[in-house]
Amino acid sequence: MPDLTPADPALPPTTPADSPQVAEVAIHLGDAVRLRQPPRYLKTADPMPMLRPPDLLDPGEVGRVVEIRALELRAIRFRRGTFLINLSDLELAD
Repeated sequence: MPDLTPADPALPPTTPADSPQVAEVAIHLGDAVRLRQPPRYLKTADPMPMLRPPDLLDPGEVGRVVEIRALELRAIRFRRGTFLINLSDLELAD
């Protein structure tokens, strides 16, 4: 049902151009990626995931995308295992 409430004339109109732009990075299978920031914990990409301490990954370590999961999650294979990482926490490696 459309919103039929009149806009408040004291407020400036909001448009999509007014909202902050978030840079979307396309990360596909096989891409080399790096963490933007150290995670608080790691979640394994096993059939029964487990939480692991974040010190398993070194800062700046590069991993490879091996699976695309729901809700913007990617399974990334690093040297010490495969972990589920949120897409917003990843950047493409050079």
